[in-house]
Amino acid sequence: MALQEKYQALVDAANAAGVSNLAVREQDGVLYIDGAAPSGAVKDQLWDIYNQIDPNYASGDLILNVNANAEIGSQVKVITQDSNLNIRKGPGTDQPIVGKAAKDEVITLVSKANDLWWSVRTNDGEEGYAYAQYLEPIA
Repeated sequence: MALQEKYQALVDAANAAGVSNLAVREQDGVLYIDGAAPSGAVKDQLWDIYNQIDPNYASGDLILNVNANAEIGSQVKVITQDSNLNIRKGPGTDQPIVGKAAKDEVITLVSKANDLWWSVRTNDGEEGYAYAQYLEPIA
């Protein structure tokens, strides 16, 4: 099965949800989907569809590079013990690290993907998913 066919439901969902600047290309056996989601909830929905097609994102044949065009949301504080908090491309420890947030750093909450993973954006503009256990809302 061609990759575009395999992930057609994901591409269709991105189009239907209003993902702007949507670009889909295949290169070296990997399908790349790029764009800007209108909200963090849409970004989360796309990752959920990806997980349904490829459980636990195991095949490694898709790069989902869709960031949320969310207004600045609430601020959360990184509450790790000693180390930096990894920010990942998707909601899971198997996803590549795209950035880090320092202990006690205040970052922006984009959305709550689920109880374990929240979509966040650093002050440097790095966006991805962080383990919610290490984030604390600022009152």
